[in-house]
Amino acid sequence: MFKPHDLMWTRLSRLQREFPAWISSRLTPKPPPHAGMLPPHQSETEQQKILQRACAQSCETGDQPAPLEADSPDTPVEGLQDPAADLAAFAEVLLIPVRTDSPATRSRLALQDKGQFLARQERWAELSKMIRSADQQHRRTEGGLPEADLLAYGARADVVNAVDHALQELSDKTGPNGEDRILIEGVMALEALRREHRHDAYLTAIVALAHIDIAWVWRRTITPAAPQGDNGPASGLTVDNTEAAPLSGLSSEAHLRRATAHFERAATLLAPLQAQMQNSAFLSAAHCALFAGQSAATLQVADAYAALIDQDPNNPRPMRALGAQMLPRANGSYAALELEARRTAARTHEIWGAGSYTWVYFDAMAIDDRACARVDTKFFLKGLQDILNVDPSQEMVNLLSAYCAITLSQDAGQKSDQNAKNNRAQIAKAARWLIRSHLHELHPLIWAHACAGFDNNAHITSLRRFAAQGQARALHCIAEMFRDELDCGHKIAFTPDGIDLLT
Repeated sequence: MFKPHDLMWTRLSRLQREFPAWISSRLTPKPPPHAGMLPPHQSETEQQKILQRACAQSCETGDQPAPLEADSPDTPVEGLQDPAADLAAFAEVLLIPVRTDSPATRSRLALQDKGQFLARQERWAELSKMIRSADQQHRRTEGGLPEADLLAYGARADVVNAVDHALQELSDKTGPNGEDRILIEGVMALEALRREHRHDAYLTAIVALAHIDIAWVWRRTITPAAPQGDNGPASGLTVDNTEAAPLSGLSSEAHLRRATAHFERAATLLAPLQAQMQNSAFLSAAHCALFAGQSAATLQVADAYAALIDQDPNNPRPMRALGAQMLPRANGSYAALELEARRTAARTHEIWGAGSYTWVYFDAMAIDDRACARVDTKFFLKGLQDILNVDPSQEMVNLLSAYCAITLSQDAGQKSDQNAKNNRAQIAKAARWLIRSHLHELHPLIWAHACAGFDNNAHITSLRRFAAQGQARALHCIAEMFRDELDCGHKIAFTPDGIDLLT
């Protein structure tokens, strides 16, 4: 959904090479060559034709996808050539607990695993009931993630990961034109279960979200990493990169068509659920996720996100997604971004204070230099303080610290507006008081994502190396904050009660 998201740290180390039993049992026999890749659903309605286009629409070329290395280098962190050496150097002088696990992480993974388990066991009625209950009661993990979203994410993970994996490696399951059958078999299995539960809104939403996730997988394969300061592709934006080389043998235009068709199918599935969205944050979030792949009027997007935020005001992720959608490159304008940031702050003042203004600008500033030039820095900095008053957890402290110390501190290059540079520098200074006054432990993955600009399109092949790079960069930033103490020969010890200087 929030490809994303959203700040849901991706678990990509469990990609499925083969389908689990619940998918395999629903697969249709491999069609004869003259039948192409279409499953035998000619009696379906016009909606099914859209599905067939999403799943079977291939480019006019017959090129075979080129094989890729399975363990290609993951997203690099700029300036760190050898994270292991940096870690060893800093570990002697910065004594800070490194938290790779936490109660919030464990609860998040447990819910994802539960959704995946129920899907593999084909206990769809039980899964739907659990998601409905979590949605109606607005249950969230300790880290603030909606439980309904996590259950649904786990339920579709096998299908989405299989497509992701198939686009990275050449599979032996190919069709007559060189297409990989694994790209359509999983989602067709989900569509089959939807037809069996066609009146279940939550299962329909899971299928729609799977289409959205798969659309992002296709789009990511033609989206190159943005150069430093280019404010390039990030989650929630509609980006045309037809000049980029795709990871498979298909053309870039074909990848875009596949992505667009999956977004269209998701829209078709969600359209009948409009009335139920009024009382469901989960269904509203699924609807808002569509805007990342489709053009819409600014007011329509703003109103949809406003409704979602009003349903779940304690969740900052829709606010962040709203900010990204209000950029001119998506469905908005800079004036709309400022207006919606202030409107959201006014509506949620009793919960977040000025924090909602900060949340709306959070991702927008990370990906658009002109948004940095226009932000009200005093309002934004006041929002940082209010966010910590609401959520003083170490996960939040790490998130805000990494954002200020790394994401906003990255040079936007010669094209950067001077006002943007000044605003970035002013907000980046907040990292000093965040780290010195509030940081007690280090969460490496958060810092690693900050190095990538919180770009959910970044493909991570090794979570361990990604975390190690983030940890090294974090320690480097922390060392800069304590340069004077370290130059005097002190060691810095981080404790729950504060910082101790050791000799």
